[in-house]
Amino acid sequence: MCKKKTLNVQGKEIALISDSTNDYISLTDMARYKDANSTDTIIQNWLRNRNTVELLGFWETMYNVDFKPLEFEGFKKQAGLNSFVLTPKKWIETTGAIGLISKAGRYGGTYATKTLLSSLPPGFP
Repeated sequence: MCKKKTLNVQGKEIALISDSTNDYISLTDMARYKDANSTDTIIQNWLRNRNTVELLGFWETMYNVDFKPLEFEGFKKQAGLNSFVLTPKKWIETTGAIGLISKAGRYGGTYATKTLLSSLPPGFP
């Protein structure tokens, strides 16, 4: 990632990082305003939802020529079950996704492309 900026959304600061082709907005910062101690849990619970998995798969199919549809189908079949757990890292590594990025460490977090976020229903996370 090249540039890092901050957006002010309704008085809350949300990180924005950019590379040569995409802008990525911090889901971690968005989740932090729901519950600062549980950002990972909020994002994982969002990823467990069948509608979320279907949206991510649809977006990747449209924008990512290297997306792995068979791996996506496996996640889609399990999504919503009580035993289903999906992390951003697992989604990215298994499907070759580019709509989400996840970085560990102090300045890390989970980010989604601007075009993906524009597809989200109101109220995320």
